[in-house]
Amino acid sequence: MGDPKRQHKKYKAPETPYDEARIMDELKLLGVYGLRNKKEIWRHRTTLRNFRQISRAVLSMEPERRAKSEREFLGKMYNLGLVKRDASLDDILGLRIEDILERRLQTLVYRNRLASTLFQSRQLIVHGHIAIGDSAVSSPSYIVTREEETKIGYAPNSPLAQGSHPMRQEITALQGGRGEGRE
Repeated sequence: MGDPKRQHKKYKAPETPYDEARIMDELKLLGVYGLRNKKEIWRHRTTLRNFRQISRAVLSMEPERRAKSEREFLGKMYNLGLVKRDASLDDILGLRIEDILERRLQTLVYRNRLASTLFQSRQLIVHGHIAIGDSAVSSPSYIVTREEETKIGYAPNSPLAQGSHPMRQEITALQGGRGEGRE
């Protein structure tokens, strides 16, 4: 179990460090999702691996316990936004790393047009300009639930909260005048 005061790795590194195909896939993911380093990919892959492991464990349970566990686990996965309402455990086994990366705060800030690029969305989050509800979140890798997805916006104490801020006008101009970001 270890000492609770000491931090432990939250990821499992690849077993073959110099696999060219894996390295190229990881580099592509780094660019597409604006990640800082490969450890972020490895951490989310470990999370995905844990979800699959739980799914396989639930599949192997006896029918009485399985029904309750399956319902709870699928409810959790639905709340995280990883599966649809009528999903099955097979859908969880079919999840890809991209499904988890799409639920990150950094990606959703960019998709909601609160930033002009993925790298700018990361910067805004780290500097405390993005909030979920009324509380600022400073972790770009935060997994946003379905409930929180509609509450993403600029932090109330951030200068970006005013629509007249030059950066907000720049974001609107770069997006081709598709409308201002959500407030």
